[in-house]
This record gives sequence, C-alpha cells and structure tokens, in this order.
Amino acid sequence: MKGTMPQQQPPYQAPDFSLVDSDGKRRNLNDLSGSWLVLYFYPEDNTPGCTIEACSLRDSRDTLAELGAQIVGVSRDDPASHEAFKQKHSLNFTLLCDPDIVAHKAYGAWGKKMFGHEGALRKTFLIDPSGTVQKVYGRVNVVDHGPRVIADLKALQS
Repeated sequence: MKGTMPQQQPPYQAPDFSLVDSDGKRRNLNDLSGSWLVLYFYPEDNTPGCTIEACSLRDSRDTLAELGAQIVGVSRDDPASHEAFKQKHSLNFTLLCDPDIVAHKAYGAWGKKMFGHEGALRKTFLIDPSGTVQKVYGRVNVVDHGPRVIADLKALQS
C-alpha cells in the first residue's frame, strides 16, 4: 500500500492493510473477508464528532450483523486509547490503529482539511464479501451514519 489511493468510483478492489487492533492483534483485509465490511476512518478517539459517529454505528451493529456485515473503525490512535474508547462508550466492534497513516492514504482518508492542514478525513467504505468496495461515504453525517449504512446495505443486497 504505497501512496494515496486515486479517487475512484465503486466498484473497485479494496486496498489491503495490516494493522493492529486494541488487543494488539494484527488484522488485514483478508481476515475480514467473507462478510460485508463497514470500514470507517475517523480522526480521533473521544472527540465529539468521532464519539457520536461511533455510537451511531454501535447502535446499528446488531442490524448490520443480521445483514451479514461487521464494523471496523480506523484511526491513528494507539491500542490503549482504542481500548479506553471502546470501554467508555460500550463499542461492540473492532478498532484498528494506523499511526503511520498507511491505510488512511491507501483509502484516500488522509488529506487537506479546513484551513489547509492535512489530517484524517472522515470516510466510510462499504465492502462486499469478495473485498470489493461497493459504496464510499465521503461526507459523513455522524448522527445518522449507522441507519444510513443499514439502508444502503439493504439496497445493495436487493
């Protein structure tokens, strides 16, 4: 995974990654294949917008699981921060650490933000069981993100 992923329109093959989760276990895209994947990138644990987004996805997890999907969040935070974030907000899904922003760049989730500085971009990718990106959310409404992903997953599956 070198460089930044060019802006593509789905469907396209999801870039692979190898990242550590909050338990220190290394995960890659292949480990998550075989089911739908909601892969979301967010700026930082325990910030207001990131917490609202995580809780929206948490509250939608059971319905997503019934639809055959799992949720995985990615930020630059370390395993201890992720574990504290999960415990504090009862998050029921995996969080991955990308301190070197390799996966962020491969997915186009790193770039210019307000006032011209670079940082993590809030993006979500809906990836099918074969590893193909079927939908990209470039501008996420953190409040209703979970229900929106459920509706889109249902539409893609029909």
